[in-house]
Amino acid sequence: MLATLSRVKTPRWLSPDILSGYIPRGNELSLFSRSSSPVSAAWRLRVRDVSTSSSLCAKVRGNQKKGELSEKKLTRHFVDQRRVKLVAGSGGKGACCFHSEPRKEWGGPDGGNGGDGGSVIIKADRFVKSLAQIIPIYKGEDGQSGGSKNCYGRNGSPTYVCVPLGTAVKEEGKTIVDLSEHGQEYLAAFGGAGGKGNRFFLSNENRAPMTATSGMLGEERVLQLELRTMAHAGLVGFPNAGKSSLLRAISNARPAVAAYPFTTLNPHVGIVNYRDHEQVAVADIPGIIRGAHLNRGLGISFLRHIERCRFILFVLDLSTPEPWTQLQHLRYELDQYEPGLSQRPQAIIANKMDLPEAQEKLETLRSQVIERIIPVSALTGQNTEELILHLRELYDGYRQGQGSGKGKPTRS
Repeated sequence: MLATLSRVKTPRWLSPDILSGYIPRGNELSLFSRSSSPVSAAWRLRVRDVSTSSSLCAKVRGNQKKGELSEKKLTRHFVDQRRVKLVAGSGGKGACCFHSEPRKEWGGPDGGNGGDGGSVIIKADRFVKSLAQIIPIYKGEDGQSGGSKNCYGRNGSPTYVCVPLGTAVKEEGKTIVDLSEHGQEYLAAFGGAGGKGNRFFLSNENRAPMTATSGMLGEERVLQLELRTMAHAGLVGFPNAGKSSLLRAISNARPAVAAYPFTTLNPHVGIVNYRDHEQVAVADIPGIIRGAHLNRGLGISFLRHIERCRFILFVLDLSTPEPWTQLQHLRYELDQYEPGLSQRPQAIIANKMDLPEAQEKLETLRSQVIERIIPVSALTGQNTEELILHLRELYDGYRQGQGSGKGKPTRS
């Protein structure tokens, strides 16, 4: 069967590269060549068993689907800082009117008060994982004006700003409140009070007041929202030390893993489950380099995620020439960012024990470091059970001194 195509641009689904995967061998497309006849001057196509049905088109479209989002693109959806303007609703106006009914011309004042403006409340929500959905401005609903017959205006509805657990609310660099529990609320901007109707001004001296007031403006504030990862333990190490692979080996998390530095560009949290149904949250912190406290590499933007971690898991790379120097540099960076941060309960993990030279470097590392070292291989799963048990010991010690908090709305 001959199919003659016009000079118009050939559809992409009819290109030889695509159709070659759907045409049996022996029925391939002939070369797209112009006819020698100047009259026809058309593309000729020899096809016998080519189907242009919807099933073929669906397969072609399926092959053209975009790949999964890379880690770099995923960072666009993970936002841990936002500057937001909050404007509470204004109060409604008070009414100025008088009672009127048949055969009673001069009634008393009956103007009602205006409703209060809606406040703006920041609320912690465990189902929110990022600050990406936060918009620049939030405004509370204005209160309605008062009416006749002493009718009060309706109060404005409050506006809620839902943020992830672990969000710190700051104003001019000073932390106001730390929202770390689900449902915890902070009343950030008060709604304006409603105006008074002329009924409010009725007195023995003034039986027919003509005065009514307008509502007050709502409070206006500019705040900074800063998210810090909520996890019991934090994996801290240099880029490409195997932190993400280790998190995959001990928890249910599935962060991206690749053989190049800075694969992890945003924190991942995995849950380690125990037989007694206890759970420990472990965070994979993006790689830290020398000078991170000076905002080098990924900078201090991710160092703050370590602040909330109750204990630290230092991950050392045994593939480097001198892995013991990594521990010194990591502790130095943490102490430069926040003094005493490296002194929290910790574990030292020597990763990549599957390498041939790992055992020799491990012995040298133990001679350089006095703390307990847990040798593991995230790739093969070697000795991960010892790490999980030690992680539980650190967690139990933290639970003994843990205090309880309340999730009621607060306002400093």
